[in-house]
Amino acid sequence: MQIDITTLDAATVGGTELPDEFFAVKPRADIMARVVHWQLSKRRSGNHKTKGMGEVQGTTKKPYRQKGTGNARQGSLRAPQFRTGGRVHGPVVRSHEYRLNKKVRRLGLICALSQKAADGKLVVLDSATGTAKTGELAKKLKALGWSSALIIDRVVDEGFLKASRNLHKIDALPTVGANVYDILNHDMLAITVAGIEGLKARLSGVGEVLEDEDLGEDEGVETPASGGVAYSPEGDSAGDAA
Repeated sequence: MQIDITTLDAATVGGTELPDEFFAVKPRADIMARVVHWQLSKRRSGNHKTKGMGEVQGTTKKPYRQKGTGNARQGSLRAPQFRTGGRVHGPVVRSHEYRLNKKVRRLGLICALSQKAADGKLVVLDSATGTAKTGELAKKLKALGWSSALIIDRVVDEGFLKASRNLHKIDALPTVGANVYDILNHDMLAITVAGIEGLKARLSGVGEVLEDEDLGEDEGVETPASGGVAYSPEGDSAGDAA
């Protein structure tokens, strides 16, 4: 598919061809939902915990004798039927992470890219550099009409990353960190020319492809969606890989 190349100043500087196998497939909502659920499950801390009968504080003495009182027999005041007793089958500290087939993760990313292209929410930028001030970048994005946007570059410029960091719903990721959740969680998807080449190499299994889908969740790297500043192994942002 053919698409125009624009600048952050809203000027058209040419065009480029996007591969149909990555940007023009039929989006599958079920696949994207599976990948998003997998991402969010890996993100959960799993630190919920309640005390059971053997963990709550209290006496171990039998409340009263077994027979002759007219009451139901009881063996402990720490039993769950009492107000100060423990909880039965309560949550425990655990990991919510589970494995998802790599082919499904790759297809989910392709579907997310194709969904943005089909909705007319995909923009190709010549570059995402030269803007180091938040106010300056905010003015440019306002002129473009972007209130929520994800900018993907092969390697995110440090100055651009700092300028966008304090803008609500404006995030920047390298191609190695592009992921389904962040793409769908923003209204506009802007990819630089270099970012397009990086995504093509990654999805084709050439060069800098990450076989482990979500670098941000698997390796402890925070992504903008998780409230942190993402980075790649080269020192820039990272999120979800195919």
